Amino acid sequence: MMSRLDLRGRPLEVRALRQALPRAEFDVEAALIQVRPIVEDVQRRGAEALRDLSEKFDGVRPTHLRVPNEVLTAALDQLEPSLRAALEESIRRARIVHNDQRRTDTTTQVVDGGTVTERWVPVDRVGLYVPGGLAVYPSSVVMNVVPAQLAGVGSIAVASPPQKENTGDFAGYPNPTILATCELLGVDEVYAVGGAQAVAMFAHGFEDKLDDHSGAVAPEPVVCEPVSLVTGPGNIWVVAAKRLLKGVIGIDAEAGPTEIVVLADETADPEHVAADLISQAEHDPLAAAVLVTDSETLVLAVEEALPRRVAATKHSERVATALAGTQSRIVLVDDLEAGLAVCNAYAAEHLEIQTRDATSVAARVRNAGAIFVGPWAPVSLGDYAAGSNHVLPTAGCACHSSGLSVQSFLRGIHVVSYDEPALRDVAHHVVTLAESEDLPGHGEAVTARFGDAVPEPRAR
Repeated sequence: MMSRLDLRGRPLEVRALRQALPRAEFDVEAALIQVRPIVEDVQRRGAEALRDLSEKFDGVRPTHLRVPNEVLTAALDQLEPSLRAALEESIRRARIVHNDQRRTDTTTQVVDGGTVTERWVPVDRVGLYVPGGLAVYPSSVVMNVVPAQLAGVGSIAVASPPQKENTGDFAGYPNPTILATCELLGVDEVYAVGGAQAVAMFAHGFEDKLDDHSGAVAPEPVVCEPVSLVTGPGNIWVVAAKRLLKGVIGIDAEAGPTEIVVLADETADPEHVAADLISQAEHDPLAAAVLVTDSETLVLAVEEALPRRVAATKHSERVATALAGTQSRIVLVDDLEAGLAVCNAYAAEHLEIQTRDATSVAARVRNAGAIFVGPWAPVSLGDYAAGSNHVLPTAGCACHSSGLSVQSFLRGIHVVSYDEPALRDVAHHVVTLAESEDLPGHGEAVTARFGDAVPEPRAR
């Protein structure tokens, strides 16, 4: 079911490992060709284009692009009590963790009379995307909204695709569990828009003068203002739209298919390992599931467990496709040192450590979106209720990027305050550096304050 990759006795240089290790085929450049006309159509035709595109791609034409408040309220009222309790606990734990990420302003006294303050200022307005394709992700609402709220973002909008199968109060709107989660979090600006067109909507905004697709004129038009930043996972079309619009908007990342790597030795429980690989393969046929181990005994046991567990799981066809894909492998290594080298070269979105002394092994990992330590911390815990964030870098980007956090919604602004004596003291250095770069006007902006002469530093 999963192919083996034997790296025993092979070089462990990063270049060689990255060439050998599997990745999903995810051609964003090719998708740009199809996404560009969608983005241009939304920019040009606004609400009309959004309705047409929803009808084309989602099979439903939204009555209202912005979900009415009463629909959000009804979704929460009708939410199954145990699911509401689970979401509330997920929100509570996420707030505990993300609250500790909040930044405080720092003022540094550089010299007497000269300070630099770093102010942390939240983004003015964000658009949070929540997928709705192969699965519905209310947990992604939590993971996007909580850090944005704790960062102090003043204006938050959520977009999620309208669901063709919805009936009754929720016909033409996103999945009601998505809507209920928005209501739980106090987010009332929610749009029934999915895919690349949702990213284009966030970038360019729209004004909708129609009450519904019958053509009736609304008493007041619905206006979606452009956002400064778009975050949240999505399919290749969402990723392509983010790439195309980067610069018009800020983005969190270009997230590809989900990944799990399990670093395990002979102490790992093969049933746990098999179940954890399946848990992430369940997301998408392109999902990557990788086992890195020095134990052939473990490999044999996992290979025995996988077919049995795959056959018994709900989305067995999707899981089997992902596990058999070129992006998924059982990687055999000489020892734990080699296993760590493989993991650091791969830079997985999710990395589980199922070894003896897992805590000390985890401390040596440098590249991972999130690390799950020991037999009682499966990735599923982080997906829902660990308190950590599940919006994480994929495709090796964990070697340079972090997952979504409060910091994602903040900007550091340096505030420079110097008095006259402090500027006098450093003026000759500024002038010297300006002249060395052949930018004399830079120096003149300083000397103009001192009668067009380079001032003498104050006596000490």
